[in-house]
Order: sequence, then C-alpha cells, then structure tokens
Amino acid sequence: MPSILIVDDEPGVRSALGGVLRDEGYEVDAVDTGEACLERLARLAYDVVLLDIWMPGMDGLATLARMRERQIDAQVVIISGHGNIESAVRAIKMGAFDFVEKPLSLEKTVLVVRNALRQRSLEVENRALRARVDAQHTMIGESYAMAQLREQVAMAAPTNGRVLIYGENGTGKELVARNIHQLSRRRAGPFVEVNCAAIPEELIESELFGHVRGAFTGAVADRRGKFEAAHGGTIFLDEIGDMSLKTQAKVLRVLQEQVMEAVGGSTRIRVDARVLAATNKDLTAEIRAGRFREDLYFRLNVVPIFVPPLRDRQEDIPLLADHFMAMLAREYGRRPKAFDADAIAALQEYGWPGNVRELRNVVERLMIMVPGDRISSRDLTFLDQGMTAGPDVPARRPPTASLHEARDQFERDYILRALAAQHGNISRTADVLGIERSNLYRKMRSFGILSSEKSKVESGK
Repeated sequence: MPSILIVDDEPGVRSALGGVLRDEGYEVDAVDTGEACLERLARLAYDVVLLDIWMPGMDGLATLARMRERQIDAQVVIISGHGNIESAVRAIKMGAFDFVEKPLSLEKTVLVVRNALRQRSLEVENRALRARVDAQHTMIGESYAMAQLREQVAMAAPTNGRVLIYGENGTGKELVARNIHQLSRRRAGPFVEVNCAAIPEELIESELFGHVRGAFTGAVADRRGKFEAAHGGTIFLDEIGDMSLKTQAKVLRVLQEQVMEAVGGSTRIRVDARVLAATNKDLTAEIRAGRFREDLYFRLNVVPIFVPPLRDRQEDIPLLADHFMAMLAREYGRRPKAFDADAIAALQEYGWPGNVRELRNVVERLMIMVPGDRISSRDLTFLDQGMTAGPDVPARRPPTASLHEARDQFERDYILRALAAQHGNISRTADVLGIERSNLYRKMRSFGILSSEKSKVESGK
C-alpha cells in the first residue's frame, strides 16, 4: 500500500488531507515541522511527501534541500500558499514533482498524488530494469586473468584511445567493450554496435556511413549511419577482421580526418565517436595474406586488450555458472538450481571451445531439462569429454595451421599476456620472459604487437 507523509503546520490541513487520502486507500502519517519530517524520513520510507513551504523553523525549501542531500527518493509535492508561486517553481527546479495551491482543492490534490505515485512506480521499475541490464554486463570472475583484464579496462576506459579487443569466439569481447564505454567520459552518450561479419558487403558502407535518398536501388529515404549515430559516444566494430578492404579504407579515413560522407552524398559530416574494435582473428596473419590493411591495424591497435579463454580461468567457472543460473531463473520465473561438487568438477574439466557463451547455453539447458533442484555430474554427460583440453589447447580438433604458424601464434599470445601482466612495461616483460629487451622489441615488431606509439616507447618518451 502506498505511503504518504503530510508536512504542514496547520492542523486543519493535516486532518483534511489525511482523511481524504486514507479514504483513497493510502497509508498516511503527518508532522508539523521540517525538522520532524527529516526525523521521520530517517526512520521510515515514504512514497510521497506533501510538503508545505511556509512553516516555523525550517521551511519547505530548506527541508527539500536536506532531503536531496540525504538522497531521499520520495516524490515531493509542494503545498504553496497564495503568492508563493515563485517559491513553488524554485522547488520544482530542486526536484519536487509538482505543487498545489492553498486553499487546497482536495480533488486536485488527490490527482497530483496519484500522478506522483505513478511517476515513482516508473522510476522504481526503471531502476530495477537498469540493475538487471547492469547485471548482464558485469564481468564475472575472481581469477588472476580476470583481475588483469579489469585493470586494463579501468586504465583504458577514461582515455579517448582506440582499443582493439581480441580473443576467441564467446569470450566476452562485447562485454569488455560495454564496460569500457560505461567507465569512460562518454558513458552518457550512445553505445553503437556493428557486427561487421553479419552485414552483407554491399550494405556495410550504408550501415556505417548512412546514405542519401536515391543513392542505390531501395534507398527511398535518407538514412543516418552508425558512425553518425555514435556521435558523442562509442562505436564498437565487432569482427573487424571480416570487413572488406574497400570498407576498411573508408573507415581509415574517418579515423584520420574525423569526417565522413554518406553513400551517394557529397556533404562532409563531422563525427566524434570513440572507436572500439574486436576480432577473433590474427590480424597480423590477415595483413600478411593481404586481407587487412596494416595502416588501419595500427590505427585501431593503440590499446590492445586480450580477453582470456574460459579454459585459462577455470576457477571462475563456478561463479559464472551460478551467475547464469540466477539470471536464467529470473528470466524463466523458476527457482535456481544448485550445482553439486561433482557437477562443478565436470564443468571445470571440460575444454569449453565455445567459452563463456557455451557455458551460458549449457546452464540454460540444465535449467530447462533437469527436473530436480540440484545438478550432478550425471546431468552433464552430454558434454563431449573428448573435447576436454589442456590450458593451451582449445579442443581436440584436426590442425588447420602449419607448425610454424601455430608456434608464432602461441609465442605472440604469450608475449601479449606477459605485457598485460606487467602493465605494458617492456623492461619488466623482457626480464620475466628471460630475453634481452632488444630481442623482445624485434619479436613484437614481427608479430605486429607494437601500436602506433611504438616510436615513443623506443625513444623512452
């Protein structure tokens, strides 16, 4: 039942309002001073406060200011005497919901209270929805690998530097991108995601840069592109390695000049969007094969962030499984199921070629198909134990790369992990790896690890 606090120094007003609002089915309390109002709010939560402006001692405006300082989120309706409209307007600017004038119209007051309660209900629902969305975008895990990943995100987020996020499919590269945006100075701006692999090549330019009416068959109206939509915020180019060379050239121009032109248009459009990109491919190999532009790679690879595969953070699997179980239980309207110790052991022994995404799907299957409230290892026999892998082998599948390529990929990943652990410090990384600093530089150059800032690093700036 909604609760209302009346704050007025006139006993007749308190009595009349209290009687009418109780008849409407509300719980009503009343006090006669601002000081008593604050004392009551410190002990009890109310949905709406009806607050008189003129009272002995602390007046209504001062009381409202104290409420906001204490982050009391009740809706406030100001009771204003004749000639106090200016003060009522000031109260609205301070966050009050509305005001009613004396002599009070009880019918109008009840209507304003209803509207205030409706607004409060919407705000509570919005906070709950936001909490659910934030929970979905939380980086779960307490492993060393996750601690390093969070640290890199925290360091990169407040800057305007471009970030290249790489890792296997299903590791959570989009999640990392969203966390960078939420921790950045652009968090109030839009976050625009573009899956470069999901958009046909003939449409990708229109998707990124927009088009003008008549630019091609089917362009019946002007359309704003993703870069323009991300102005003031962040654009996330997922699967950047699947973008055609032609489109890569146009993206490079946007990064260099901060301007673009819509397909079929001639007007130069200025864009201010931070670019985050992600890939599951080895872009240095793609460059050698002529499928990716080296200049675009160096433009994007200012801050490289590696998202570890799930097999490299097995201690996080119980936390992730419980997280997904709780989230899916809310989604399905069911009670969450508990994992027995042998089930957790089975999950940790599995190789997870599909990484965190595969784990979520497995937990969803268990939520749906297991009849009881507990999950044991017997419920996980569908996992292909033949796919169980060691820490550096994703799965037992036929090799598709040469031994030389596999060795280079392992060495490149190993150097990147060491760099991340040493926060990018070249000297400490060389010491940890047991090689000369100059030798580490040569290897980083050959693997394309050095960003566009490499000259500053080499010169010691």
